Amino acid sequence: MKNFALIGAAGYIAPRHLKAIKDTNNNLIAALDKFDSVGMMDSYFPNADFFVEFERFDRYIEKIKRNHISLDYVSICTPNYLHDSHIRMALRRGAVAICEKPIVLNPWNIDALADIEKESQGKINTILQLRLHESILQLKEKVVSQNKKEKYDIDLTYITSRGKWYDISWKGDESKSGGIATNIGVHFYDMLSWIFGDVQENIVHLREKHKASGYLEFENARVRWFLSIDENDLPNNVKEKQQRTFRSITVDGEELEFSKGFTELHTESYKKILAGEGYGLEEVKKSIEIVYNIRNNKILKTGEKHPFLI
Repeated sequence: MKNFALIGAAGYIAPRHLKAIKDTNNNLIAALDKFDSVGMMDSYFPNADFFVEFERFDRYIEKIKRNHISLDYVSICTPNYLHDSHIRMALRRGAVAICEKPIVLNPWNIDALADIEKESQGKINTILQLRLHESILQLKEKVVSQNKKEKYDIDLTYITSRGKWYDISWKGDESKSGGIATNIGVHFYDMLSWIFGDVQENIVHLREKHKASGYLEFENARVRWFLSIDENDLPNNVKEKQQRTFRSITVDGEELEFSKGFTELHTESYKKILAGEGYGLEEVKKSIEIVYNIRNNKILKTGEKHPFLI
């Protein structure tokens, strides 16, 4: 049984990490969040120590180390802009880091973390759950087996409605979240680069606070993408069902069904990490470069389109 600490215990994604720690028969000894709405911890680890101040949390970690209690893993579920410093903290304490995506906001942060990882002889893992989804695995197998000479034509649409709270939270601050393409798109870009190879072209057509669209060309695919958190962008048939999320990926006109099968993917990710098969810094480089370039790309002028989109 391994000992875990968790940073960001009040966040949206934290319960998936708590469940994964529990499901893999490990133990949470400490958790941290500046907000104290963490009652869901009772369903997983009611005896874990909880802190609302980083200084007290850090002091506790140092204390248990001196008492020869090992801290094996630190799970990081904090806002995107804090990931880098919290990963560093985990490595300094001799623990393996497990960080939610995006692991960092800028490509050069990965290089700096790689140096620290090497110096500390630690390990940094991230959660890339789409790589474990059955439908995505089948798509990758199909692409490899077909060895198609022509590029695949792909349309990606992901609309996940968010309320007014979004703009007030850290997610609405691009300097902290990386913007919408990073917030809700980074795992799709990772999946696409994992299956279809290196990026050859990255064009942004629209980049607003609540929506973005563009064109990505990979070695083996041409991708038109649209991301939105505006419920007005939902298709009418989705609105009629009172659903707030719509995701669609078509590959050469054929819809890829992957609406189900997400509930256990964090647990599966933890299993791979615990077996020494987690996804590290090298695996995330492409997706971080993609979202960084989307964030900093010049937007095409009105009426100007890429030839593929005409």
